[in-house]
Amino acid sequence: MTPTLVLAVAGGILIAAGIYLLLERSLMRILAGVMLASNGVNLLFLVSSGPAGLAPIVGEDPELIADPLPQAMVLTAIVISLATSAFLLAMSYRSFQLEGHDEVADDVEDAIVRRRAEADLSSEGFDEQSSGDDDTESGGRFDNGRGRRTDGSGR
Repeated sequence: MTPTLVLAVAGGILIAAGIYLLLERSLMRILAGVMLASNGVNLLFLVSSGPAGLAPIVGEDPELIADPLPQAMVLTAIVISLATSAFLLAMSYRSFQLEGHDEVADDVEDAIVRRRAEADLSSEGFDEQSSGDDDTESGGRFDNGRGRRTDGSGR
């Protein structure tokens, strides 16, 4: 295998391991996943930029000059991953101070959406003969007995 292929495979492995760690519930593992994935992406940036060349100085042969854009993108990605890592580290520390662990808890609204999806409430509530005034998604309730909304709008 060529050195470029070895580096491309190594970048893919880093990204795969980073995505696996991103799916965990511990913020420290998420932080490790972000760092691994960002290093894998940086490695793939440099591999995809092509072979090494001369410095991009005016007056050199254009065929032998290296492309500076991938190097600039890697530098930008390093700064972004550093800021993201600092933010995740601060979140993990604060979570450990408040709760004694750094695990992410379930969101209450996510549980409601999951229960609705399991019960499939959207298809049961559909009535083909209902008028356009039925607006249960925005919070209004339609009272079928009296034919008006019960949210105070009086329609």
